[in-house]
Amino acid sequence: MNIKSLLVVLAHAFVGWALCAATMSIGMATLPIQSALIAHAIGAPIYFALVALVYFKKFNYTAPLQTALIFTGFVIAVDFFVVALLIYKSLEMFKSLLGTWIPFVLIFASTSLTGLFSVRTTERSAIAQ
Repeated sequence: MNIKSLLVVLAHAFVGWALCAATMSIGMATLPIQSALIAHAIGAPIYFALVALVYFKKFNYTAPLQTALIFTGFVIAVDFFVVALLIYKSLEMFKSLLGTWIPFVLIFASTSLTGLFSVRTTERSAIAQ
């Protein structure tokens, strides 16, 4: 993987993370915390499936598993270094299954499944031609 393809993958991961961050920011400002966490846990896999769909259709530089690892790793890293350490100055958020761990697993699953689906669809299209 070259720098350009890595930057493309990371840019897509950032878009997914930004959508999750916006959901949490708006949710925490307008909803009880439990409802904001539920909205985030529902939204995160949807956002990342849509971002992954765009990525696989337009670029497809990495395999589904690699992409899922990069997307999830990016989210974990930004949540740890930026959100937890810089913004909250606490690792408390990582104690919450609903707040972090469930969304991480769902991001990984939705990204990898979207990638597998996209690859199969592309292979079918190539065979049909």
